Amino acid sequence: MSATAASGADLGAAVDRFLQYLRAERRYSASTVEHYAHAIAQLAGHAEERGISHWRDLKPDQAQAALAERHRRRGYSPSTLRGLASAWRSFFRWLAREGEVAINPATGLRSPKVRRKLPDVLDTDEMTALVEVPGDDAESVRDRALLELLYSSGLRVAELCSVRWRDLDAGEGTLRVTGKGNKTRIVPVGAKALTALAALREQDRCGEDDPLVRGRRGAPLTPNGVRARLKKRAQEQGVWKRVYPHLLRHSCASHLLESSGDLRAVQELLGHADIGTTQIYTHLDFQHLAKVYDAAHPRARRRGGG
Repeated sequence: MSATAASGADLGAAVDRFLQYLRAERRYSASTVEHYAHAIAQLAGHAEERGISHWRDLKPDQAQAALAERHRRRGYSPSTLRGLASAWRSFFRWLAREGEVAINPATGLRSPKVRRKLPDVLDTDEMTALVEVPGDDAESVRDRALLELLYSSGLRVAELCSVRWRDLDAGEGTLRVTGKGNKTRIVPVGAKALTALAALREQDRCGEDDPLVRGRRGAPLTPNGVRARLKKRAQEQGVWKRVYPHLLRHSCASHLLESSGDLRAVQELLGHADIGTTQIYTHLDFQHLAKVYDAAHPRARRRGGG
């Protein structure tokens, strides 16, 4: 075995164990694990080219050089570079806990700042046009329910595709969802979405363990299936923007903040670990999620009438 091959094997063994840790212990999604694998493979390639045989031998300036090379010679965007740096830092923190490195060479990595812009959103008129799907055929009933729920509760598309009827408490108007990092949260469901879901359940005669939103043959609708439905409905409803699941999540957050100014409540609704992530929607300052939701969401129920 050549020195380079031996080096790659030694570096790769640690990476394989780290990725298994992400799958088994952190319960990260396959796409997230793939992101980490791709990011660390780039650093491993940089290390191999320099004859580094063990991760403990990688110096901070070499890690910075790997990042700089991807900026200057490969034209990576600031957001991509920040993602690489974050993945590298996480990997070395794990190596340190495993006793394989004494220092984290990625701790001080500098990457170009990303200008965070407000996400695209639909205004309330566009949103109303999109979600009020006409018709009583099976497909229309299903699409109306999934659109109302995405917008009502600010769900990620993966969350929508994973929920089952047992997760919905129609009496309380809440839904239990499992989001990033296998974290569970309870989110409100507005009156319009509850009505659409009731029609869907009556149509499908679903059991508690059935997927809440189903595709053909009763299987959960896939994220790509949801995206296709949104694109089709947007065209049919005359919404001439690029419509995708996260756009409804952005719109839900933006409309709630416009009405309430309650950043903390929206952070809780969206399941953001860091309030800084929620702040991309506004520069307003903070503060009972259900109360804010009912008072502010354009399609929420109004307690006590109205």
